[in-house]
Amino acid sequence: MKNQSLLQRVLSGIVLGLFAVAVIVFDRIFPLALNIAVALISLAAVEELARALGLQRKWFLYLPSLAASAVVPFCSDEIQFLVYAIYTLILFSAMIVYHSETSFKEVAVLYSMAVMIPCALNTLVALRELNRAHGMFYVLIAVLAAWVADMGAFFAGSLFGKHKLCPEISPKKTVEGAVGGMAADVAVMLLCGVWFSMVFYQGQVGVNYLALFIIGFFGSVISILGDLSFSLIKRSCHIKDFGQVIPGHGGILDRFDSVIFTAPFVYLLVSFLPLAGA
Repeated sequence: MKNQSLLQRVLSGIVLGLFAVAVIVFDRIFPLALNIAVALISLAAVEELARALGLQRKWFLYLPSLAASAVVPFCSDEIQFLVYAIYTLILFSAMIVYHSETSFKEVAVLYSMAVMIPCALNTLVALRELNRAHGMFYVLIAVLAAWVADMGAFFAGSLFGKHKLCPEISPKKTVEGAVGGMAADVAVMLLCGVWFSMVFYQGQVGVNYLALFIIGFFGSVISILGDLSFSLIKRSCHIKDFGQVIPGHGGILDRFDSVIFTAPFVYLLVSFLPLAGA
């Protein structure tokens, strides 16, 4: 049973990886592919969270939250502000109109997540715009920084894990797994830099290896924070996974919880330390 679960996890990871590669490859001929992917992920993540909170039947909170999540990845900063201003008015108006059916706590939790999740994931689109020549390399690094840390921690923890990292929140996470995830993240980030510079561009484009090392080192820590944060949310909702969309992983939010934290970090870092240059 354990081997079957591991196989499902690996196969699902491969499929997700191929999906990410497809979005990157087709960016030049269909740039909206990234926006669509981010919109779908944001929509699914907020939907899973609303369902976990038991709010899917409260359409006056549920539907506006889904709509805002799906629209944000296609908006400029100015329009994004307008979307959230309208969303805020709708949600708090709904709270007043349906005050006997809902509470401020429900509105506050759903509102905060419907703002945080799409805005955080939308930094993937913003990363592409930072450097139109190599922006999709930036996007790839942001996603891999989260996923490699997670997979490295999973395998290192399975093989060497003895000391629990945070047993009350996530019993399976270990200190050894965290160290393994960090080592894997740093190694993969640096290897991505070598491949991008020396293989893909045959030495014609330079790469900032210091920035890649920082992303691998601190990105793995931030990835764990994201994972633990959403694990705590799951425990408060008394659920094991946010969904069953991805075999071996759970829901969309289970797979992208760490990306929600690492993508903004990578965006902020590369704004000051560009990854690639001529």
